Amino acid sequence: MPQREASSRPPASARIATRFFPLSAALRPYASTIYLTEVAVPGDARVEDYLHPEWANMRFIEGEAPLAAIGGGPVAVAPRFVVTGPTSQASYFAAGNMRAWGIGILPVGWAKFVPLSAEELADRSCDGGAHPAFARFAPLADALRRANDVDVAAALIDGHFCALLADAPPDDPAILSAHGALVDEELASVADLSARLGLSERSIERLSRRAFGFSPKLLLRRQRFLRSLARFMLDPSMAWIDTMDHHYYDQAQFTRDFRRFMGMGPREYAARPKPILGAAAVARAAAAGAAVQGLHKPAG
Repeated sequence: MPQREASSRPPASARIATRFFPLSAALRPYASTIYLTEVAVPGDARVEDYLHPEWANMRFIEGEAPLAAIGGGPVAVAPRFVVTGPTSQASYFAAGNMRAWGIGILPVGWAKFVPLSAEELADRSCDGGAHPAFARFAPLADALRRANDVDVAAALIDGHFCALLADAPPDDPAILSAHGALVDEELASVADLSARLGLSERSIERLSRRAFGFSPKLLLRRQRFLRSLARFMLDPSMAWIDTMDHHYYDQAQFTRDFRRFMGMGPREYAARPKPILGAAAVARAAAAGAAVQGLHKPAG
């Protein structure tokens, strides 16, 4: 099994770029952004990075398939069409020469497009080309491979998803309301969420697992952590104590959360190269309004 390197640095000649593309108005309630990551490295070199916890994503990979693992799971070769459910753990990946198109799927979009409870694929990924729940998206892989212009390719993804809206189930307004509440940094507890939505805590629990993949308590904890991490990603010169969300009691609690969600401590993460996610966070904030997908505000 390939092993994660503790301090692997990308080759000096590596070329890495991530671009974000706007969504059509019809798709904005359901997806966060369409993006393209391109990696060019010499020989058989790879660049390593960690994806932070996020909502679901679909990715279409050309070139050398990356190695990937969610949390402490085994490192394996990613399928050409990989679907990752919502995550509460960091995802390690090591990429060689490749081009990867992706689209972030928001919770209301998961309910719209995917006939599975989000909990079924939480902290997991699957081969979208083999899983029947994603058969309607598999044709995008060949279409993207034939596209010779990035704007055309981005429009193909947008158009494919928009075409599926015609026979998709109606929106569940409770999911949109819950998502809006989760990205409100003043929301502090499950009781607050229950009051905000006018639902019992038991109903909130069921909705949370079905649409978001996790218990509401874990989601609130994840959002608190992501707000802190996003500040650091946008300004790595900041001390961790200055990035901490105001809902943290102390630095020890923040450090426990960091280890829970990233699998390492804050100092270790700060010292690691971030050849893909470092620049992508800044570009994502400029293009989509949030440095990390988990903080993306829902439209609608």
